[in-house]
Amino acid sequence: MKLICDTQKLSEICSNVQRAVSTKSFIPAIEGILLNAEENQLNLTGYDLEVGVSTNMEAKVEEAGSIVLNARILCDILRSLPAETVRIESDERLVCRIKSGDAEFSLIGISAAEYPELPSVESGFPIVIGGELLKDMIRKTIFATAENDVKVVHTGVRFEIRDKKIRLVAVDGFRLAIRNEEIDYEGEEKVFVAPKKTLNEVVKLITGEETVSMNVGKRFIVFEIGSYRIVSRLLDGEFLNYQAAISGAVHATIRVNTRMLINSIERTSLIITDRAKSPIRCIFDSDLIRISSTTALGTANDRVPCSGDGEKMEIGFNNRYLLDALRVCDTDEVIVSLSSPILPILITPTEGEAFLFLVLPVRLKTE
Repeated sequence: MKLICDTQKLSEICSNVQRAVSTKSFIPAIEGILLNAEENQLNLTGYDLEVGVSTNMEAKVEEAGSIVLNARILCDILRSLPAETVRIESDERLVCRIKSGDAEFSLIGISAAEYPELPSVESGFPIVIGGELLKDMIRKTIFATAENDVKVVHTGVRFEIRDKKIRLVAVDGFRLAIRNEEIDYEGEEKVFVAPKKTLNEVVKLITGEETVSMNVGKRFIVFEIGSYRIVSRLLDGEFLNYQAAISGAVHATIRVNTRMLINSIERTSLIITDRAKSPIRCIFDSDLIRISSTTALGTANDRVPCSGDGEKMEIGFNNRYLLDALRVCDTDEVIVSLSSPILPILITPTEGEAFLFLVLPVRLKTE
């Protein structure tokens, strides 16, 4: 393999591909990036057997070929190179020479034959969605995925695509996030759960107004973003029946300014630390929300004006869970729906059904 290409472009691409590379594996090849040069293009692939990222770039290919190079070392070298272009050559002994300006490196590579092949998915009718829209939908749900759960399926985000609508759902046992949107899709119904790691990579690779194409199979999904292709295993298992959690009776509704509520919760959370943990206490009334917290460090009290109707209620919350939901609300005001002091609250927009966040209460100690 012999080629010349742009140093900065190659460095940027390798950094993106490296995120899909395994850092510790019994298979040395998947700790590397596969470089495959042919027909004036260089294709790069990273794959940890769960998530794979591949892309290509223009290169002056003098001799076609392929090799696997350690991802961390390759990326470190490319970031340090002094010249605008880099020359990469490898021989039959799997010795790869990287030269740029006066800098020259020699790396021992691994045969491309030892690199696992990325799964392919041909669904026949891809789902196409605006990149910025998908990025927003993921951002508004991924925070509610479980970190560690007996059900692995809850560590991902559920996609429901039907009737020209797309819904993303995430749940971790303490909260629920739903994001709805209409899309131009007339294919068959699709329901699947994509891993959190995969969706984080999708978000990072969406950089402009490009569209994202999703091909969904039984076990794998392929996201195509510009020149990048992300292949991921889907999560199996029975997802929570979340519809039951959001269909209960509502006994009070509160309309409140989103930013004012966030600021108030942040202020009353200042005395809550990892060592001094405590829920925040919220008293919802028709024209005022009183927020307070008490820890070993002291007490904090604040209040926020609101408008509403229904029963007065006092409910405790994990401050972080409540803030996570409010911070991704992109409306000036939200509606908080209350059922009882021991049942979850719902946070929704004042108009439409673009998002819904559910937060479970925390039992308060009686004073």
